Formats: sequence, structure tokens, C-alpha cells
Amino acid sequence: MTTIPPRPKQLDSPVLPKIFKYAGRAQVWVYRRTGGRIGGKWRIGAGFRKPVPTLLLEHRGRKSGTTHTTPLLYITDGADTIIVASQGGLPKNPQWYNNLRANPDTRIQIGRDIREVHAITADPQQRARLWPHLVDAYADFDTYQAWADREIPVVILRPRNSSN
Repeated sequence: MTTIPPRPKQLDSPVLPKIFKYAGRAQVWVYRRTGGRIGGKWRIGAGFRKPVPTLLLEHRGRKSGTTHTTPLLYITDGADTIIVASQGGLPKNPQWYNNLRANPDTRIQIGRDIREVHAITADPQQRARLWPHLVDAYADFDTYQAWADREIPVVILRPRNSSN
């Protein structure tokens, strides 16, 4: 059994969100221009030894109406794409998750492929089934859950056809 280290205090630095914001924008820019050849694998933390596929999630601001794009790790489950609202184990859910709850019909990009999807939060049974697969893909998710005082949401992105 692995011991989870305490959450590093450095993660609460007010500078980090700014760094993540600009790093995310740079990753989106490169990902789009290379069709995911660059930026399509997460190689940080547990991803250093076992890179994890990355997608681009489009989401509309629930207050501003502005469209945003966020790079996220993912796994697949049949036709569904699964993402995690971990935000590195921070106390609050990420903004993209709140935006998806308000506007669940959106698009994702995997490589050069753009897909229309409908987002739903996994119910307890779905989460229990999917969580071990997510941790197998990226072991740090377990660490983030241990650090968080909230249950980290698992989001199922279901394919939409054009008639929905």
C-alpha cells in the first residue's frame, strides 16, 4: 500500500493559477496546430513514466458566455470519453466543470478529430466502476482525491448526433 504525501503548501501559491492558465493556453495552441502530435500526451507526475492521452475540452462560461478550451487527461469507456474534475486536488471544482454543468452540450478534440458530446457527471455506481481505470491511467488521481475535501467528479462525455 502506498502512503500519500501531504498536499504541498506550494500548491496554494497565488502565482500557480496564472502559470497554469498560460501553460494551458500554450498547450491548446500547440495541440491545435499539430493535431495533438505535440501536447497530446501528459508527461508530468505519474505521466512521466506512463504518458496519458490529452484532449481539448470546449466549454462555455456559465456567466460570461465566452467559449474556453481546456486541455485534460482522458480515458475511453466504449463510445464514451471520461475526464476528471480533479484540479490537482484543490478544494474547489474547476471552472470548466461548473461550466459543463450549466452547458453540457459541447465539443472535444482528440488529435485532429472534433466530436460533439453531452457531459454528465458519473453517478456513484458509474464513478466506482470508472475510478480504478482512471487511476490505472494516471496514478496521481488517487493522490488528488486524498488531498481533496470533496469527492472529485468524474465526467462522462457521451457522443451526440447532429439531431440532438
